Amino acid sequence: MTQKEQYSLLCKQYPEINIFMQDWWMSAVCAGKQWDVLFCRDEKGEICAAMPYLFRKRLFFKYIIMPQQTQIGGLWIRPDLRDSIQKVNEICADIKEQLHSLKLSYYCQQFPIGSPAPDAMRNLGFKVKARTTYRINDLSNLDKIINSFSKNKKRQLQKALSLHVANDMDEEEFYRFHTQCLELKHKKITYTREFFLVLYRKAVAHNQGKIIAIRDSDGNAHAAVFVVWDKQQMYYLIPCYNPIYKDSGAGALLALEAIKAAREVTQAFDFEGSMIRGVANHYKQFGTEPHTYYAVRKYYNPMFWFAVMFNTLR
Repeated sequence: MTQKEQYSLLCKQYPEINIFMQDWWMSAVCAGKQWDVLFCRDEKGEICAAMPYLFRKRLFFKYIIMPQQTQIGGLWIRPDLRDSIQKVNEICADIKEQLHSLKLSYYCQQFPIGSPAPDAMRNLGFKVKARTTYRINDLSNLDKIINSFSKNKKRQLQKALSLHVANDMDEEEFYRFHTQCLELKHKKITYTREFFLVLYRKAVAHNQGKIIAIRDSDGNAHAAVFVVWDKQQMYYLIPCYNPIYKDSGAGALLALEAIKAAREVTQAFDFEGSMIRGVANHYKQFGTEPHTYYAVRKYYNPMFWFAVMFNTLR
């Protein structure tokens, strides 16, 4: 049985594993690329931790980075071991040796919120950087959620009264819409059509993803988002807004409709974070709470840094 097959069984055994670390997600976002899994085992040979990863090779560099559209990765630790500092340290030391054996030039992954591993990895010589995402942790009371919106977002919702939510946007239209929205802002889309079609279809097949759109009475799309979810939270993964309708209030209505959708399938709503000040400020206005997660990285070969800086890996 391969490492991937063992990991697939592990994901079935522990369905609470974050969606971004599920075997089917890795297969989707790493399509056409190489991904694998590192395991730590206890004295009985049972899996006590797992690290799915995307492996890349350019020139003479081998490295591990986060796949596209994937916020969380890193190390999953079996629930009964997470509160034991000794066990976590032992697991991370094992992972350090396994990573070293891959003869990498660079390693970087973003670990789940609340993971005990980043502290242990820092003590082992890895660099650890805090990142922030914005969440609504309690979805039980919709009125309370709306009341926590800023005055600005409430005004935008009033502007959006003539708009409606639509579930009729398919994956092809979504990709075209996102591309067009970015072109109007003189930007280029960062993922391919083929990438999105594979990801969307796999997410829908697992009943863990959908597209939500906001349209006017003429059918024009003002905004849309691709959301994904697991048992713990929904992620506001790929939002897009038509700048032609920037004053229509569609952005606020889109977020509200996504929150409503989250209430039907999971426990919390995650705006999928942003270290960009303007985007972060937008998410703060929905009554969210900031949550810290950590990026863990290590340069094994200092030449890799220069290669990235001078874009020689492209």
